[in-house]
This record gives sequence, structure tokens and C-alpha cells, in this order.
Amino acid sequence: MTFYIKQHDTSPAILATLSDATGAAIDLTDATVRFHMRPIGKTTVVVDAAASIVTAATGAIRYDWVSADTAAIGSFQAEFEVTFPDSSIETFPNDSYVRIEIINDIA
Repeated sequence: MTFYIKQHDTSPAILATLSDATGAAIDLTDATVRFHMRPIGKTTVVVDAAASIVTAATGAIRYDWVSADTAAIGSFQAEFEVTFPDSSIETFPNDSYVRIEIINDIA
């Protein structure tokens, strides 16, 4: 999945549905979710912020951008880190990353 957004934009939000290897929805009841993003090929995280759970039972989440998140143009990798009620942590997707492309705006 590649998500495109223009520099300095804060909409649209990035939406995802978290699922396991069989495609079953991850139950996010009483869990917390964080959104992480870094430039491709770099180790420095440029976004580490809380994501919102839209529908816990179906694994639906969203991240609402702030202007600082999209200030730099470029290609980025992103992931969602879930902390479950038992304190276990799982990152989605767990076999790759969400690709984010922040492209230059005209004005």
C-alpha cells in the first residue's frame, strides 16, 4: 500500500484495518496504537504519535496528520504499533511497511 499526501497537508487521515496472517481482524479492545514513520533508508523516526481506534472489534484505526508530519517531501516507511491490555506489543504490518509519499505542492 502506498499513501500519497502533499507537503504541509493534514488531510486525508491514513486509515487501516489491522489483521492477522489469516486475514482475521485484530481485536483492539482496551489496546493502544501508535503510528511510526521514518524516511526510507534511515533509522531516525520522524513521527511517533498516537493513532485512533475507530472500531476496536474490527481492527479499524486512523492517524490524523499534524502539519509538522508532512513538512518534508520524500519517501517514508510507516507502521502501527499496538500495545494490548496484557502489555504485549505487535507491529502492523509485520512483514513490510506502509509506504508514504509526501510530494511537493505548487503553492
